[in-house]
Amino acid sequence: MLTFACTGSRPDTRAAGPAVCLDLRISDGTGRRVHTVALRVQVRIDPRPRRYSAAEAARLGDLFGESDRWGATLTPLQLAEVPVLTPPFTGETTVAVSVPLTYDLDVAATRYLHGLDSGEVPLDLHFSGTLFYAGDTGVQVGLVSWQEEAHHRLPVAVWRAAMDAHFPGGGWVRLRRDVLDRLAAYRSAQTLPSWDDALERLLKEVGRE
Repeated sequence: MLTFACTGSRPDTRAAGPAVCLDLRISDGTGRRVHTVALRVQVRIDPRPRRYSAAEAARLGDLFGESDRWGATLTPLQLAEVPVLTPPFTGETTVAVSVPLTYDLDVAATRYLHGLDSGEVPLDLHFSGTLFYAGDTGVQVGLVSWQEEAHHRLPVAVWRAAMDAHFPGGGWVRLRRDVLDRLAAYRSAQTLPSWDDALERLLKEVGRE
């Protein structure tokens, strides 16, 4: 039987897009030679165990409603599901799980992460897959059940560093094409040098700045 533990996390500096690397330790107490484990790792955010500042609670209201209802509305958020293939090992091995991220604020997990100032993000990791190991008659095959899991508290600073590596000092908002066309026309008519300037001008016009 395999057991799993997440022992650390860091920004994935080699990824083409923003990502965090989770160090996953896989242990097998049988003493057999494991040729490989073909895993699928489902990563979920569990927002319930951590405390929130008043400012964080205000930013997360669109996800979970008023904070006095959070006992019923705080539910896990899907972050990613990624494949992992281990090297051969006996006893235990540690593999790096690269978890891709997005700055699309239409994604619930991104809105949650963007709303946090500091502290840690409770992560639940669930596993399934196929185990290939050396048996008495050759290569044997076993299954990894979805019941297998591990937990990790991802520092918000690690998530932010991963995002800043690709979106330094900024973020990303998806707009409908017709809205983007109207915003571009407004920017051009006002001869504004950047999208930030166009949005700041509009916010001033509606009295939000």
